[in-house]
Amino acid sequence: MNNMNRRDFIVGSAAGAVALSASSLLRGAAAAETPAMTIAKWSGAKELDAAQMKQAAVKLTEKAIEGIGGLKRFVSQGSVVWVKPNIGWDRAPELAGNTNPDVVETIVRLCFEAGAKTVKVGDNPCDLAAKSYVSSGISDAAKRVGAQVVFLDKTRAKEVAIKGERVKSIPIFPEMIECDLMINVPVIKHHALATATMCMKNYMGVIEKRNTFHQDIATCITDLTRFLKPRICLLDAVRILTNHGPRGGDPKDVAVKLAVAASTDIVALDAWGAEVLGKSVNDIPSIAKGVEYGLGRSDYRAIAREIAVT
Repeated sequence: MNNMNRRDFIVGSAAGAVALSASSLLRGAAAAETPAMTIAKWSGAKELDAAQMKQAAVKLTEKAIEGIGGLKRFVSQGSVVWVKPNIGWDRAPELAGNTNPDVVETIVRLCFEAGAKTVKVGDNPCDLAAKSYVSSGISDAAKRVGAQVVFLDKTRAKEVAIKGERVKSIPIFPEMIECDLMINVPVIKHHALATATMCMKNYMGVIEKRNTFHQDIATCITDLTRFLKPRICLLDAVRILTNHGPRGGDPKDVAVKLAVAASTDIVALDAWGAEVLGKSVNDIPSIAKGVEYGLGRSDYRAIAREIAVT
């Protein structure tokens, strides 16, 4: 059975998926006590230079992942991991249009430390990939710690039946969903159409024909999220884009929040992200849709713990 068929089998078997999720998340009493979500917040000095900002991003990412049990819960020895940041735009890190490169670099390093054989980093940008990968700082950051930086070949996208409420099938990049684990790691930012870009919205980077989603974006991204069955996501709030998203470009629209959250519950992460962005969960239609689909809970405080980081 090849990788795509095996994944189709898992997706098509609800009982198998539930059993797999239960076995991977509940490994003894210690695992049962691990919180489903950790929010790491910087409690040190708020005025940071570039070197201090990098150090803060690294520590926040490490603590967020450590707080949900570490990547060894998710990364099998010898596995192939795809780290999926938001690299959509030809923007420098300081403009918060893409995921913070230091967050990405830290995740890649931790994947290798957890036993991954190969870590790939890539996205399907809206701007030219050759520019976005470089200007975002993500390409250099990922390569520094041994990741393969992948430029997606749009001709290789394959139509996949996801059997959603609105989206029945969509072209998906097979190398992204055939890996052993995908770690979704977007930045929190304003989005003119979807209200906000966070974890569920970031999965639009695994597909082609994205304009299909624009007719009913909340349902469409929830359809895609349910198909992908995320096991772990992180949400970057080191810097966030508060307006004129998703592209941004004006430094006045950037707010420094110095936080990173990690969770096994993608809806809870997006609910927290909405709050960080100054919105309520009711302002983000995909959050309500995610709850309706049974993908998670919007009352993130019921499952999260906060860690102060200095």
